Amino acid sequence: MSDNAIRVVVRDLYDAYARRDFARVATFLHDDIDWIIYAPVTVFPFAGARRGRAAVLQAMDGIAEQYAIVSYTPEVIIVDGDRAAVMSDTAFRQRSTDRVLRFRIGNFHRFQDGKIIEFREFLNSFDVVEQALGHDIEV
Repeated sequence: MSDNAIRVVVRDLYDAYARRDFARVATFLHDDIDWIIYAPVTVFPFAGARRGRAAVLQAMDGIAEQYAIVSYTPEVIIVDGDRAAVMSDTAFRQRSTDRVLRFRIGNFHRFQDGKIIEFREFLNSFDVVEQALGHDIEV
């Protein structure tokens, strides 16, 4: 795939995710996707490592059960060969408390056969945990 084709796929993927169109999102995922969200699983049980399209979609269902998207805006998309990096400004409403968590997420994708084979997500998990818990964490 060309850099431009990957950029189009990334934009389509993020548009579908923001709409919670998981059927559309699934079309972008390789059967053998290696997926990691780097965040504490004790606070965010959908985080951590997942392998395969079904496991990733299950994690996305977990996110949707606990959080509603308020906004999800990719601000920067960088494509280099079979890889793409995306920095997004996000806000999620925690369903159990109605609190809105606002943070930036960095996603790194690798493509194979036109689909995402590798996904890594980074965020300031300390800040997001404090927002999710509703109080500062003493260190």
